Amino acid sequence: MSIDIRRTAKEDCPRLLELIQELATYERAPNEVTVTLAHFIESGFGNNPVWWAFVAEEEGLILGFALYYIRYSTWKGQRMYLEDILVTESARRKGIGKLLMDRLIVESQEKKFGAIVWQVLEWNEPAINFYKKYKTNFDAEWVNCAIEIN
Repeated sequence: MSIDIRRTAKEDCPRLLELIQELATYERAPNEVTVTLAHFIESGFGNNPVWWAFVAEEEGLILGFALYYIRYSTWKGQRMYLEDILVTESARRKGIGKLLMDRLIVESQEKKFGAIVWQVLEWNEPAINFYKKYKTNFDAEWVNCAIEIN
């Protein structure tokens, strides 16, 4: 298996949305993906991109991705916020997630982010076990909040 980890290109966006839908289905929220392809592309490749990503590719097929944006902490400064990391189900347990996470760590070091932060669903034991390999600090103290603006 020869997996190439590379920065996402604009042309990858349709495949990324397929994988995002796969993730939403896995996370028991298949109808929650409402972003359009046009908005997704503009947000990552327009004049003011707000997200960046890496893809894991084998023989021209994207098998996984890791998408992040910059979060700012008034206490700590810039942090990498890992929005999603996914390896398609048929390609799991082959080390692709590790390749993506390791690339994120290098990116974070290069950009001098103080940390990588993210969320994981409390029932997602495979993901939690994966993150434990990185000496992750799990914080049960904070509560997620959101205001939907329509």
